Amino acid sequence: MKLTVFGATGGVGQEVVRQALGAGHQVTAVVRDPARLPVTGEGLEVFRADLTDPAAVRPAVAGRDAVLSGLGARSRKDAGVATRLTRTVLDAMEAEGVRRLVVVSAAPVGPAPQGAGLLDRGVLALISTVFKDVYADLRLMEAELAGSATDWTVVRPPRLQDKPVTGRYRTVVGGFPTKGRYLGRADAAHAMLALAQDAEAVKQGVGVAY
Repeated sequence: MKLTVFGATGGVGQEVVRQALGAGHQVTAVVRDPARLPVTGEGLEVFRADLTDPAAVRPAVAGRDAVLSGLGARSRKDAGVATRLTRTVLDAMEAEGVRRLVVVSAAPVGPAPQGAGLLDRGVLALISTVFKDVYADLRLMEAELAGSATDWTVVRPPRLQDKPVTGRYRTVVGGFPTKGRYLGRADAAHAMLALAQDAEAVKQGVGVAY
C-alpha cells in the first residue's frame, strides 16, 4: 500500500513508519524536522511540512491508499494541536479525494468498557480531570472527523508504554476492552496498520488495550 504518516516523529508515528516499511509498504512520513525521524529504509519518502497550509500538504497525500496520523498534544500546554493539525490533514485529503484515515485518540474520549469496576471508572475519571484540556481537544478532533468526507477510524488506547511490538492486544469496535489499562506504542501502531485495512472499523472508534 501507499501510506502517508503524520506525526511521524512521535512515539506512535515512528512505530507506524517502521512497521509499515517492514511490511513492504511505500511510506511518506510528514515531519517538521527530518532530523527528528530516526527511521530509514527502502520505500520511505520524508516530506517536510509545518501543517499550517492544506495546499502545501496535498502532495503528501495525493494518490495514497491510506493516511495514518499520530498527531496530538505532547503535554497539557499543547492542547488544541490535535484538532488544528487534523483539520489541515482533512482539508488536504478531501481536496485530493483520498478517503481512508486512521488516527490516534485516547481511551477516556470513548465509552467506558462494559462491566468496568469502580477502580477502572475512578482511574478514568481522575485522568480525564487532570488532562481535561487534552481530552477536550481530542473530542473536538473526533467531531471534525465525523463531519468529514473521509472513511475514518479512531484508535483509542489507554496509557501508552514503550514496549516492543507483540501483536497480542484486544480491540473493541465502538467500545473498550474491559480492564484494559495499558498498551505499548508499538502495538498501537500495529493496530493502526491492521485497522487501516479493516472495513468494519470505518467510521468507528476502536478501543485497543492489552
